[in-house]
Amino acid sequence: MKRFGDVFQTADWKKEKHVPLIECPDSVKSGEKFDIMVTIGKEVSHPNTTEHHISWIQVYFHPKDGKFTHQLANCEFTVHGEAVEGPNKGPAYTDHSATISVMLNQPGTIYAFSLCNIHGLWENSKEIAVQ
Repeated sequence: MKRFGDVFQTADWKKEKHVPLIECPDSVKSGEKFDIMVTIGKEVSHPNTTEHHISWIQVYFHPKDGKFTHQLANCEFTVHGEAVEGPNKGPAYTDHSATISVMLNQPGTIYAFSLCNIHGLWENSKEIAVQ
């Protein structure tokens, strides 16, 4: 039996449209607020249709030498052009990107996970220093 972490896929976000791209400073000041932006398909566009879309992005932080991981955000994208008239005829589409504001007191790793309704789970990570 596979462990849950074994089902995540990874790749270079510049070549693969499913990998969450984490954009934030490489280093921040302890206790000061900063933004983390996570996008899917920045270099290679990901479809956003009823049939093929990103359902959610989750963002976590694991402190260096820490035991536990902390969930920072859970962003769901719940409308993709669905309508009574049929697929892709609806009045609204949610875009697969999220920006969250965070304060950290310790260095560590930011993790981003995303779910494509067709191609499964994807992950990426970024180290962040705290001064």
